[in-house]
Amino acid sequence: MTTTSHLSGLQLRSEVKASGELELSFIRVDTPHPGPNEVVVRVEATPINPSDIGLLFGAADLSSAIASGTKSRPMVTMRIPERAMNSMAARVGQSLPVGNEGAGVVVAAGNSPLAQELMGKTVAILGGAMYAQYRTVQLEQCLVLPEGATAADGASCFVNPLTALGMVETMRREGHKALVHTAAASNLGQMLNRICIEDQIGLVNIVRKPEQAALLKGLGARHACDASAPSFMADLTQALVETGATIAFDATGGGKLAGQILTCMEAALNRTATEYSRYGSTTLKQVYVYGGLDIGPTEFVRNFGFAWSMGGWLLFPFLQRVGEAGVNEMKQRVASELKTTFASTYSKEISLVEALDLGAIAIYGQRATGTKYLINPHKI
Repeated sequence: MTTTSHLSGLQLRSEVKASGELELSFIRVDTPHPGPNEVVVRVEATPINPSDIGLLFGAADLSSAIASGTKSRPMVTMRIPERAMNSMAARVGQSLPVGNEGAGVVVAAGNSPLAQELMGKTVAILGGAMYAQYRTVQLEQCLVLPEGATAADGASCFVNPLTALGMVETMRREGHKALVHTAAASNLGQMLNRICIEDQIGLVNIVRKPEQAALLKGLGARHACDASAPSFMADLTQALVETGATIAFDATGGGKLAGQILTCMEAALNRTATEYSRYGSTTLKQVYVYGGLDIGPTEFVRNFGFAWSMGGWLLFPFLQRVGEAGVNEMKQRVASELKTTFASTYSKEISLVEALDLGAIAIYGQRATGTKYLINPHKI
């Protein structure tokens, strides 16, 4: 076993105070010695995903952010609106590490043969607390990257790729033949588009800007509906007629979009109906909300019959349902198509300390398409 007695590093923490403030700060942590089936990874790349932002900022008002601390150990404080404190009650007083996934080089390993085999290799990790310079993790949390792949290539190996594959698998398991995806110009959306093209699955992409629709069309998407266009509802209905999609995954959560999708699904089904039913189509129309880009209420007009469902979808419960064999199969596909189907792009690479720069927070905190940041914890 390689010693880790000399390894310590910064780790980013988020804490909700009883005073109604959220505090972001750094602590220096000693790297735990690896057990027999553990390795120590020098983290070299970790993305800022929407799911990370949810833990990082909680219900805080980003516009209230105030910087303090020092250049090497900055601190940021934000105000949490009083009405939102109830939702943060379980977090009060807990200093929580942030970051779902990342990648880096194995610099120490336990004494088992499998652990020793990973010494010096670049691996991706789904282990939590990844906004740190070093992480000690179990072997099963690691995915060895292909020869020539960098940590940046593998930093987003898990959350987006497994989410995209999980959507397709959910579609299949629940008996649908095509699907709808919102915020579709994102890294995740582009991955899902490539998967559906490769696997010959009908996909209806919903975006919020005409340039995003053009981007997806340029990447081979057959259906890219712009929600800002006056013809959106007609365009969406026609795309649903052509694909037969009856399941949707909505990243926005709030607003009217989920209801609009159900309305258009019903309209598409009625175009091919052979007889009238006052209860609407008997085909189940399903919308899963898996994100919260819009934190407002979900609004819909119930004009889509009675065969419909709206619920939540999360990656980790899905992975538990498919089991170890199913997860491993998906991981291996990700590894083999890392630089093609599952390639990620970032608008900027920043250091761990720069993640608390107020200017950076104002950009990546928007969760907008094209503003995804990559953290390199060892960048000076």
